[in-house]
Amino acid sequence: MPSFSGKYYYTVDPKGRVIIPAPFREIISSNYSPKLYITNAPFERCLSIYPLEEWNRLQEVVRTKPKSDKAIKYFRRRVIASATEIEIDKQGRILIPAALREDARINTNVVIVGQLESIEIWDRDEWDNLSDPSKVDRDAIEAGLTAHGL
Repeated sequence: MPSFSGKYYYTVDPKGRVIIPAPFREIISSNYSPKLYITNAPFERCLSIYPLEEWNRLQEVVRTKPKSDKAIKYFRRRVIASATEIEIDKQGRILIPAALREDARINTNVVIVGQLESIEIWDRDEWDNLSDPSKVDRDAIEAGLTAHGL
């Protein structure tokens, strides 16, 4: 299955719409139904977009987990509860619901990044701060990646 990768810079228009990068639109139109789901990320101030099929897979995993588990409760409340169905319009844009823009502190300038089976939308300043190599514990990240064979 093709996957989403790459980083793209866009602006959100006054109505809350943003263009989905052409390579991502191509992957969606060639491999998925046109329905997408946009939701909060579990811990970070960004939004995640899932094609319907990937969203259904994620929901099935969540359904198999105990509802009483604190982590699962949190995930259901933060991610599942905030999910909204969206579609790409004829101009290649999606409408980001106002509540989700507020949760992720998305204003005008955004970064749209591929995350294999999903897409993330970040406020540009938040992304720049997060992805600054000088602000991460390089040794810890390197050790973690090595442990995963990367």
